[in-house]
Amino acid sequence: MSELVRKIVEVTAWIAGDEENPQLTVEVEGLAPTAGWSNVRLDPHIYITPPEDGVQDFDLVGDRPADAAEALTEVEAAWEGPLDDWCVGVRVHAVDNMIEDELFEPWDEDEDASEAA
Repeated sequence: MSELVRKIVEVTAWIAGDEENPQLTVEVEGLAPTAGWSNVRLDPHIYITPPEDGVQDFDLVGDRPADAAEALTEVEAAWEGPLDDWCVGVRVHAVDNMIEDELFEPWDEDEDASEAA
């Protein structure tokens, strides 16, 4: 059975694709409480109504081994999927903490640079 990992260390999120077909990509580094975790992944929260803060929540989860010694172990996971129009950032949860990352649209940066010129 899957469970949350111990701690989130780093979250990086960005928008890929283009304005017509934006894709959300999220990469996470975390710490599991023991070695040997398998099926480590990001599980997105499913919303009936978009959250008021515009932040997509994820859980960093995996499958704990049957018997392993306690020793914090690095784990990584990534998720990619369609970007909802309400999403302005991501928040990834673990047992001991959560980390947020704000999204910026890459095509906005190009427009800002051309306007400054």
